[in-house]
Amino acid sequence: MYDAGRYDVIVIGAGHAGVEAGMAAAKRGAKTLMLTLNLDLIAFMPCNPSVGGPAKGVVVREIDALGGWMGKTIDKTHIQMRLLNTSKGPAVRALRAQADKVLYQQEMKRVIENQENLTLRQGMVKELVVEDGKCKGVITETKARYLADTVIVTTGTFMRGKVLIGDIEYESGPNNQRSTVDLSEQLEELGLEMVRFKTGTPPRVNSHTIDYSKTEIQPGDDVPRAFSYETTEYITDQIPCWLTYTGEFTHQIIDDNLSKSAMYSGAERGTGPRYCPSIEDKVVRFNDKPRHQIFLEPEGRKTDEVYVQGLSTSLPEDVQNKLLETIPGLEKAEIMRAGYAIEYDAVVPTQLWPTLETKLIDGLFTAGQINGTSGYEEAAAQGIMAGINAAAKALDKETLILDRSQAYIGVLIDDLVTKGTEEPYRLLTSRAEYRLLLRHDNADLRLTDLGYQMGLISEERYGQFNDKKQSIEQEIKRLESTIIKPSEEVQQVIEQLGGSQLKDGVRAADLLKRPEVKYSTIKQLVPANTELNDEVEEQVEIHIKYAGYIKKSNQQVERMRKMEDKKIPDHIDYDDIQGIATEAREKLKTVRPLSVGQASRISGVNPADVSILLVYIEQGVSRKASNE
Repeated sequence: MYDAGRYDVIVIGAGHAGVEAGMAAAKRGAKTLMLTLNLDLIAFMPCNPSVGGPAKGVVVREIDALGGWMGKTIDKTHIQMRLLNTSKGPAVRALRAQADKVLYQQEMKRVIENQENLTLRQGMVKELVVEDGKCKGVITETKARYLADTVIVTTGTFMRGKVLIGDIEYESGPNNQRSTVDLSEQLEELGLEMVRFKTGTPPRVNSHTIDYSKTEIQPGDDVPRAFSYETTEYITDQIPCWLTYTGEFTHQIIDDNLSKSAMYSGAERGTGPRYCPSIEDKVVRFNDKPRHQIFLEPEGRKTDEVYVQGLSTSLPEDVQNKLLETIPGLEKAEIMRAGYAIEYDAVVPTQLWPTLETKLIDGLFTAGQINGTSGYEEAAAQGIMAGINAAAKALDKETLILDRSQAYIGVLIDDLVTKGTEEPYRLLTSRAEYRLLLRHDNADLRLTDLGYQMGLISEERYGQFNDKKQSIEQEIKRLESTIIKPSEEVQQVIEQLGGSQLKDGVRAADLLKRPEVKYSTIKQLVPANTELNDEVEEQVEIHIKYAGYIKKSNQQVERMRKMEDKKIPDHIDYDDIQGIATEAREKLKTVRPLSVGQASRISGVNPADVSILLVYIEQGVSRKASNE
């Protein structure tokens, strides 16, 4: 063994969590080392080649508002981009981009290599250096010993990874990469509770063997779009995806071969994701449905591989071929890579503080799929937060914890550390109780100030952000003070929109609240003194139209914050509290919530337990005050 150097932060892994963690830590000023199994697979997409979607797309924008890189990178490397749910309200709209997976990797690697304070090296970590309950570094298989104040583990699905195709199984990470065994075993030896999860991928087929005439085209949007608030150049040369469906014969083949599936033969021990099931699971659980959607997604501009989204499977390769023959457009499709399932170890996330530091081992952080999540976006979100907080601990700086009303990232992490998960966790809009506040369009308004405070946002970008915020405020104020009189021109415009005519003068803001009136109408009737960009106009319209709902949501947030402000003493003895139910007591001792608000969200802790806890804390405060 030899001493290979000392750092403030070491990041194990360079997947979507690892790259955001390393970049955030380095930008905060921490001397950071990133170790990865393969330098050619940085930010690799082993599953579907896409970024974003419902809830997930909002997370990508939140990462960008905090100074992260996922949004900027996909903006430069996508082959298609669409805004989803445009016919619905702003709370559920989200961007989704189809990625050129090779270009995405290459661009992210370039960014990392050019980041100040960040050292990138290839190597497998065999062991954590842990002394007196504190993580102090790592040791690689080449016997290099690196020391650090904090370590972030972002090993994804590589920990004791096992690939399964029918009755074939072998140790491997995604894409036939080496799996990590020793590190997983050490985490168990250190006392961390682990679970076994699984995920799966569909076959990839040769584009030249697909009959696209039997499928439905899914083009990108004509309007230029971007995830990052810094993007100014847009990709207009887009490549379409295609839609087809399974059918009766597909489902019959699956039913006839269920015993050969790794999922149903008993070969798999891991729990799979409910919200991204295999095709076998879909057919069994939803046997009343005559068909299921299959999206054909190109994996890049310079490859013939097409990802068969919706057909994730662990059936044998010959059965996968038979399935394709029953799907319109894929009758003659040639498999380039067979679909497979992969099992892996994950850490039970209730063992983490909201900073993503482990409660058991000081200075050890975990982020990404190792914490029981699924998806690149969820991993990247945890990565940037772990990087921010690991650097903060190493450099004695301010930590950052986002609450549920600030960001989907806050919802994600709070769900993990407070409730845990019994299956690979996926973010959904329904998980956020304040989703009207956590919109795709306002991520920068919610989080850029925090990103700037953490040192992750440049002065130039922060100046542009403040200009935008000021423009929004000024225009809202102008519309609230401007009266539109019922002139002939105004009445004619309103009539063309199908609205009721004005009987008297009305504030421009009140007119904009009408469902048929858009900001473009108001701009026509009372033009602004200066030209406003599309983002400012969008914010003005949403703020005014949804003012009542936003106000109600903010009132709910204030009520919630009162509970969050009631902190639970660090060394509280839950066994000393009389009247709390046994299940609640055990859950409270396991999670060790930081506030009464967090305690109230723990599964198994009911309102009566919370009331008793509140009384106990208040009595303790009173006794302390009396003694003083």
